[in-house]
Amino acid sequence: MPRASTGESVLSRGIRIIESFDGAHESLSVSEIATRAGLHVATASRLVEELVQHGWLARDPGRRVHLGIHLWEVVTRAAPTRSLREAALPVMEDLRKVMGHHVQLAVLEAAEVLFLERVEAPGAVVNFSRIAERLPAHASSAGLVLLAYASPERQERALVSGLEKFTDATLTDPVSLRRTLAEVRRQGYALLRGHIHEDAAGISVPLRSLDGSVVAALSLIVPNDRAALARVPILQAAALTIARSMAVVAPPSH
Repeated sequence: MPRASTGESVLSRGIRIIESFDGAHESLSVSEIATRAGLHVATASRLVEELVQHGWLARDPGRRVHLGIHLWEVVTRAAPTRSLREAALPVMEDLRKVMGHHVQLAVLEAAEVLFLERVEAPGAVVNFSRIAERLPAHASSAGLVLLAYASPERQERALVSGLEKFTDATLTDPVSLRRTLAEVRRQGYALLRGHIHEDAAGISVPLRSLDGSVVAALSLIVPNDRAALARVPILQAAALTIARSMAVVAPPSH
């Protein structure tokens, strides 16, 4: 693998270019890519052209660059979460129709929640999550569910990784978070009121594999009102349906 004078490989620089794109930057100019990837404009331009030729990047009529269809094809074929998403999506669609609120599916990545799937409800309460994007685990109901069932070592890494405050309700004290994780394990769900936005509440339940381990979190984003708690049993039933559709049976929460 050819390397730059800094010792960095071409592959590493190509990865930095791909990672320049996110939900807030879905299309970029070459100079913007160079800035976000920390590359010289000439280097970024050359690598972008190669990635465009291979279909990993593409250009719009205005010559701005965005992720290419071939990259999406490769990622979709190889994704280890594919069966989980395929099992979850029909249930999530039904849940959205019945509840009239946003539904999402997430997994834990380091100290963040990665959203695998999201079904939007038009006109529902504000929701900042997007597919393939992340939120800090400590501020998300999905994150607290996933951390609650994670190993103690993984919990501690997340609780000391810089706890960002979104609203006055956001939990940023490690001691309070540890108590909350214990409560989530005891009751089998997480309900966070106004932790990311004052008007919204997140409700999440664990989705379990055949061996009982928690592999994902299923969530509703609902108005921050008195009715939030009453929605928990419906969400738990939906998680059980998803587990069964994956040919596993989810054990009851304790």
